[in-house]
Amino acid sequence: MSSLVNSLINKNLIPLKPYESARRLYSGGQDWLNANESPFSNDYDVDSSHFNRYPSCQPSEVIGNYARYAGVSTDQLIVTRGADEGIELLIRTFCTPGEDSILICPPTYGMYAISAQTCDIGVKTVPLNDDFSLDVEGICSTDNVKVVFICAPNNPTGTPVAKTQVETVLNHFANTALVVIDEAYIEFDAASSWVKALADYPNLVILRTLSKAFALAGLRCGFTLANDDVVAALMKVIAPYPIPEPVAQIAAAALSEENIARLNDQVSVINAEKQRLTEALGNIDEFTLVGDTKANFVLFRYAQSTELMAYLVSKGMLIRDQSKQVNLQHCLRVTVGSPEQNDRLLGLIHEFRSQTGAAK
Repeated sequence: MSSLVNSLINKNLIPLKPYESARRLYSGGQDWLNANESPFSNDYDVDSSHFNRYPSCQPSEVIGNYARYAGVSTDQLIVTRGADEGIELLIRTFCTPGEDSILICPPTYGMYAISAQTCDIGVKTVPLNDDFSLDVEGICSTDNVKVVFICAPNNPTGTPVAKTQVETVLNHFANTALVVIDEAYIEFDAASSWVKALADYPNLVILRTLSKAFALAGLRCGFTLANDDVVAALMKVIAPYPIPEPVAQIAAAALSEENIARLNDQVSVINAEKQRLTEALGNIDEFTLVGDTKANFVLFRYAQSTELMAYLVSKGMLIRDQSKQVNLQHCLRVTVGSPEQNDRLLGLIHEFRSQTGAAK
C-alpha cells in the first residue's frame, strides 16, 4: 500500500480482507460447481429503444411482478443490485458507523460481515450449534445489536431454521433490532418462507434474489421485503438509478406467469439431481454428508479435502472449499449442476480415490 493510500484510507478498512467470491478464487474452469448457480441458461429479449434514458429507481413492472410472485404488496419491497445490496442498505440505513453492531451466526454467508466491516460497523458472532441449529440463548443474550442476520436455508450448510427459534429471536428483538431472514435459496424449500409473517412482525426483513433458482446470477437483481416503514427508510439510502434498464426488462419477464412455471420445472429437475448427487456422495467411503440439502448444493466432509480440491481444479472442475468456516474443517461444497456435470464430478472423485489407493 502506497504512503498516500495508507494515509487516506478509512482505518477500519486496513485489516479488511475482501470477500473471496467464486470468480475471484478461480477465473477459469470447465465446470463451475462452486457458486451455487443454476445449471440452466434461459433466453430473454431486450428492447434497446430506451437505453439513452436513465432507468427508473424502482421499475414498476419489476416491483409489481415480484409482489405478485412473493404474495406481498408493492410497498413492502424494494428491488436492489442483488441481495448483496440489500444487505448493505440495511446496515447503512440502520447502523451508525463506529457505534453499532450486527449479529451473525457462522458458518454462514460471508457478505454480512464484510458489508458491516466496510461501513465501520461491529460484527458480533453467535456460532450455530453443532447440529447447525440456532443458538437461541446465545443470540438473545447478545446486547447492543441493530441487525440480526439469519440465512435460511443456510449457506453453506443447507440447513433450515426451526420456526420456533426464529419466532423467539423476532420477539426478543421486537423493539431493538431488525431480524433479517436471507431467503436466497427459498425456492428449494418454499414451504419454509417467512413472507406471510411480515404483518405479524414489524422488525422482520426478508432478502430474496433472482440469482439462484431463477438462473439469473449474471443479472444482479435482488429484493428486500419488509414492512412499508422499513422500505421507506431504505429508499432514503439507495442509489438513484440502481437497476439498469436491461436488467429491469429481463427481471420483469422472468417473473411472468409462463416463466415462473418454467422456474418451478427447473427447480424440480435440480432437486431430483440433488437427491441423486447426495446419495452418490453419501455412498463413497470416508465421505460424510454435513448439514442438510434444503438449497441447491451438497456439503460433505473428507479428510483429504485439500488434495481432492486441488485434483478437481487441475481437471477444470470447480467446487468450493469451506474448511475455513466454523465447524466445517475438511468440508467441500458442491453446487448441483447438470446431469452431465454431476456425472463428471463423481467420475473425477472416483478417479482421484483410485489413484490414491482408496477402496471405493
